[in-house]
Amino acid sequence: MDEFVRYLPHTFIPLFVAIDILAVLPLFLSLTHGLSAGAQKRAVRDSVVTALLVGIVFIAMGEAIFSILGITKNDFKIAGGLVLLVFAVLDLVRREERPRQPAGKPGIVPIGVPLIVGPAVLTTLIVLVDHYGGMVTLISFLLNLLIVWLALRRSAAVIAVLGGGGVIAISKVMALLLASIAVMMIRFGLQNIAGGVP
Repeated sequence: MDEFVRYLPHTFIPLFVAIDILAVLPLFLSLTHGLSAGAQKRAVRDSVVTALLVGIVFIAMGEAIFSILGITKNDFKIAGGLVLLVFAVLDLVRREERPRQPAGKPGIVPIGVPLIVGPAVLTTLIVLVDHYGGMVTLISFLLNLLIVWLALRRSAAVIAVLGGGGVIAISKVMALLLASIAVMMIRFGLQNIAGGVP
């Protein structure tokens, strides 16, 4: 139990940073603009359920994916860290987002996947499962999705309080933190390889 409590912040914070809900909110409002209140609620539900299902699959099958592809955990830490670093740098230099208006249910695609759970989050999930275990990673993921659900339900109010500039500024800080986490993952992978740790 003590170990679980100690690891919880180490799994919760990287996922919170990778999801970056403040960057998702303006896109959610844009993609659901013109929908009725009921349709917006369904979009929130669809997006969170989709993100949950995709995340659970990756948490449960990460080891199997490694075995099938012949990838070591250290390989994935280094590659995953590089991918996260690229995403973070792109987010830092991005000036604006122009979301394409989707057909069908925007809550599933693109809001659920890839806006909430995209490559950065999936990479983070697999690395965290390897480093801290599946249960604590799952709990942290569920807590983050709860925050996502609450934020999406109140998306207009959140943006009104923070303002457009505030949302952008916080999102850039999140991107910088994500870059730092990416470098940490790369460092762990290289240290393990150098030390002969599988």
